[in-house]
Amino acid sequence: MKAIMSEIIDNIDRKMLDALQRDASLSLDALGDRIGLSRNATWRRMRNLEEAGVIKGRVALLDPLRLGLKLSVFIQIRTNRHDPDWLTNFARATRDTPEILAAYRMTGDLDYLVHARVEDMAAYDALYQRLIRKVEMSDVSASFVMEELKETTALPV
Repeated sequence: MKAIMSEIIDNIDRKMLDALQRDASLSLDALGDRIGLSRNATWRRMRNLEEAGVIKGRVALLDPLRLGLKLSVFIQIRTNRHDPDWLTNFARATRDTPEILAAYRMTGDLDYLVHARVEDMAAYDALYQRLIRKVEMSDVSASFVMEELKETTALPV
């Protein structure tokens, strides 16, 4: 995917991206009305942004509480292994575990940070047990979210 320089994305594209991040279900007509373009011009711009990889997909955002996923947890992982095979296995384990929403390789003392959503502490323990069976880790600790002050998928455009 080629990089998109901010000069290539104009103010109309920014308005479109902002509107789509807030409601991807907007019809082309409604989106065009919001950004001041015809339906066809809106479609062309959207297609160009998709082809350039700026728009990666369109999804529905679900309410985790209404789905019974009451516990949000950040798992801090340290490992003594830093070889490609370990990383491949770890990446596969995180991708194959639906409770894991995100996994990041970090700088500093922490090797990996994983964000997961589960029903309760027992569900977290089951997730933990599955992870340590799949991948060798030297230290695993978890922090549980008490209150979400801000959580968004919208990027600043």
